[in-house]
Amino acid sequence: MRGLSPLFPLFLLILIPAPGGPVRADDAEALAAFSDPSRIWGRGVESHIEEAYRLCFKTKIIGGKVMNLRMPFAQNNERDTLTGEGWEFLGSGKGSPDFLWPRIEAILRSGDFDQYTETLSDGREKVMIFDIPGQKWSSSRDLFDIARMKAGAYRGLPHRPYVLVSGQGIEETDVYNYLYCVVLAGMDCSAFVWHILSYIAKQGGLDLGRTLSGSLGVRRGDDPSRYAGTAFFNSNNPQILAVNDEIRNLKPADILLFRSSDGAMAHSAIIQSVNFSTGTIRYLQCTDEAPLSERGVHESFIYFDPRRPRLSLKDPSLRWTQKRYAPFPGEKDSPFSGDGERYRAFAELGGGRVVRLQVLTGVIERLNRP
Repeated sequence: MRGLSPLFPLFLLILIPAPGGPVRADDAEALAAFSDPSRIWGRGVESHIEEAYRLCFKTKIIGGKVMNLRMPFAQNNERDTLTGEGWEFLGSGKGSPDFLWPRIEAILRSGDFDQYTETLSDGREKVMIFDIPGQKWSSSRDLFDIARMKAGAYRGLPHRPYVLVSGQGIEETDVYNYLYCVVLAGMDCSAFVWHILSYIAKQGGLDLGRTLSGSLGVRRGDDPSRYAGTAFFNSNNPQILAVNDEIRNLKPADILLFRSSDGAMAHSAIIQSVNFSTGTIRYLQCTDEAPLSERGVHESFIYFDPRRPRLSLKDPSLRWTQKRYAPFPGEKDSPFSGDGERYRAFAELGGGRVVRLQVLTGVIERLNRP
């Protein structure tokens, strides 16, 4: 299971349309714009954000198939509502790609994963059952279990997802399920944002964790990334600059925050580029409320009228392409149809928000110089 060229994931990401039908005209324009390497990588900080994003992908041959694996999503104990047992993802969900990939690759060479692959390739339809607290999996070929899944009568629980499979071979989504449920490997949304910001800082000769240790309240000897959660990005810390979310004010490395019903921010993402000519904002995030093929780290787009740069991101005329779904088919869907609805939600509490990291403003200016 040796990896292919590190550039191979880029071509898969660009050239293979997402499942669900033909690419729409405006989607095709955005993809065409980004398919030009000079525009994919962009200039200055855009290129460094892209580099950091690509570090979250690995191309592997698994079960005889070329797979472009993406870093899974992770959030400790988000599914423990029906069990007294807690669990913790590798690195508490705050690990960097450098920390996580070697551990993931070791698991992909394990005997248990080989058995998992064989079970998915035996030609028999079955239900895969995952036990997250126990970090185990099992399978059922019981006709009643299969029939219920096909009828939409989902039998899984938050800590025990059920997945119907054909037995015709392992797919990328199956690898994701194993890494998420058995290995407990991945990054939460703010860990991914921190990874991007730290990478930008490093290109400018700045150690972001050390620089912000005081602002984060890091205890001696602790990893600063453990403290850089969405709450920090939404804090009143002087390092956090509020940005008026009119499109004309947005810049690469700005952080998008999505509010929850209690008024706190529940999700964060990061802007990679703002193209005022084509009316395209590309932002990056890590979440499991997404189409199955996009769970984990993925790119998302917002389309706007280039003639109207004063529009707020809350304006309903903007088209956010990112749809939101249940992490596992059969589970309760996200309360929001897409990121646009989620960003506009809870307007009485302020809705979504955009912020900028003060300490990076000088670094970004230097990186953007010709």
